[in-house]
Amino acid sequence: MFGVTILGNNSALPAYDRHPTAQVITLNDQLFLIDCGEGTQMQLSKYRIRRSKINHIFISHLHGDHYFGLPGLLTSFGLMSREHDLHIHAPGPLKQILDLLFSTGDTKFPFTIHFYPLQKEGAIIDDDKFSVECFRVYHRIECWGFIIREKKKPRKIDIDRIVHYNIPAVDYEKLKQGEDYITENGEVIKNETVTVPALPPKSYAFCGDTIYNEKIVHKLSNVTMIYHETTYLKNLEERAASRFHSTTTQAANIALLANVKKLLI
Repeated sequence: MFGVTILGNNSALPAYDRHPTAQVITLNDQLFLIDCGEGTQMQLSKYRIRRSKINHIFISHLHGDHYFGLPGLLTSFGLMSREHDLHIHAPGPLKQILDLLFSTGDTKFPFTIHFYPLQKEGAIIDDDKFSVECFRVYHRIECWGFIIREKKKPRKIDIDRIVHYNIPAVDYEKLKQGEDYITENGEVIKNETVTVPALPPKSYAFCGDTIYNEKIVHKLSNVTMIYHETTYLKNLEERAASRFHSTTTQAANIALLANVKKLLI
């Protein structure tokens, strides 16, 4: 499963039933939290998202509506006796902010927080099943976008063909990885005879708080879906530019130029 749950996508001021930026990306057994505005914990509860499954948190930039909910979430993790490690990827100064907050309150955590300052574009996680990369966007302060990519999926077993060739279960995993099967008599059963291709891997890009800038297009090329901020409508394009935000039509143009399959605004 590869899914996106929007916990909040409002601008800086919360509104009724609209919350500052936060979203959870579900990739099989992994949950990623991107940004953590105020109210994120309540939204996690509302959508019944298991906080214990969140192992990676990504913060795009240090405007409060994108991270003011993080100290409270981390504190709740501790109160819930979380023990497994948590990984935070964010602009470097956030560590100083968190250290000051928690040292002032003499807060101790039963789990380890690993902090990774975002310093350059490129891969920040490379797992067997997924990868995450960051790229610069163009806001009033240092700001980052993120792309989560599913790794190539194994092929699927065609059970009828497997039974026909009497292939033992012990060889299924090799078949899923694309290997041929060789019988005891030396006959080669081609992989494509007994398996079918899996669905193409998917990818998701978060592109929040940025002025319109086509420099990001090549970063987003052919992504399955992008989330792009659209703080303003087209008739407020000048105001959007002055405040380093984008309009609806500008987001759509980025999506068209990047040849993405779906745009979420």
